[in-house]
Amino acid sequence: MNSAWNYHSTAHLRFGWGAAGETGEIVRKLGLGHVLVITDQILERHGLVEAVTGPLKACGIANTVFTGGEAEPTLAAVLKALEVAQQCKPQGIIGLGGGSNMDMAKIVATVLRHGGCPTDFAGEDRVPGPILPVICLPTTAGTGSEVSSALVFTDPAKGMKVSCLSQHLRPVVAIVDPELTMTCPAQVTADSGIDALVHAIEAFTATDFASFEPFSGKSSVYQGANPMADLVAREAITLCGRYLARVVADGADREAREKMAWAATLGGLAFSNAGVALVHGMEYAVASEVHVSHGAGNGLLVPHVMRFNLSAREERFAEIAGLLGVETHGLTTRQAAELAVETVAGLSRLIGIPQRLRELGLKEEQLPKVAERAKIERLFRTNPRRPLEGDVLGILKEAW
Repeated sequence: MNSAWNYHSTAHLRFGWGAAGETGEIVRKLGLGHVLVITDQILERHGLVEAVTGPLKACGIANTVFTGGEAEPTLAAVLKALEVAQQCKPQGIIGLGGGSNMDMAKIVATVLRHGGCPTDFAGEDRVPGPILPVICLPTTAGTGSEVSSALVFTDPAKGMKVSCLSQHLRPVVAIVDPELTMTCPAQVTADSGIDALVHAIEAFTATDFASFEPFSGKSSVYQGANPMADLVAREAITLCGRYLARVVADGADREAREKMAWAATLGGLAFSNAGVALVHGMEYAVASEVHVSHGAGNGLLVPHVMRFNLSAREERFAEIAGLLGVETHGLTTRQAAELAVETVAGLSRLIGIPQRLRELGLKEEQLPKVAERAKIERLFRTNPRRPLEGDVLGILKEAW
């Protein structure tokens, strides 16, 4: 039994409209004279790169821009960014974009400081020390990578996404400006937003910290549900319930954009302390077989995993129903918990998330392979109900 828990966050969070315009001053105060901005061509076309490089130039900060970022980044894309970084030798890295660009910034900063290959750091707690300073500015409201201790990229040798987990990966500054999300398309807004909700739900319903068991003799970045992670997860779930469908329906809704940006950041703080669990492990495995955005994959799978976990976390799921705005007065705990699952499933449908794995092109005969690949021990440890042999395959069949 554990009697104590930790809570980690990024060192500096700047949140609000116009915050991106302060990037130059923030970087100057960090003492960085030259930074590499990792972003992508879409954001460059929309003028969002200039929204960051302009303030940098105004403060006399030299910058090099890499626009080779891509959705669901591959090792090849990471290596291209690393090549640019090794040539320009920046003092810090700015990740501008969705989780993919921010994750690329983190791994580039890691290799620049410690050498080696990006895959050397895959796994938990394999970053030996502090990395080059990373500043993150999200342009989507979903991953929470701007405050998290994690990054993900696709390793062709393994044929699936791999993650790196370390407290050293948390950015030194997160600049969250809702203005940067205003041009985000509806489907990307939906995929990102449901990802934020999944982060909060998995953190809130994770194995409790008191009974969490890390690998023998090893430290763990994820610790299980704890009072501080619960606090931010509750607020993230509430905000997603109120504003996710609204922002997908009307991307010009500034209040909804702001609230979802905050929900994503809170979700990042929640999961990067408590942990994500079986939904993420299964999504990584599904995405190794078919093309699907991380958020859409999570959004498709989460109701099915919630049903599997319900018996282990009835009270938490019942509370989720209330947080999502469902009237639970007069219901039993079980009834309210089941209503939470149906409410999440209904929200997923409403915002256009695919509902069946077959819609993604996954064939029924591929399910056993996906189930085998989903067996990621660190994510099984945080799941409130330990999957037994055949359980994951059963969930996949329900989702197919």
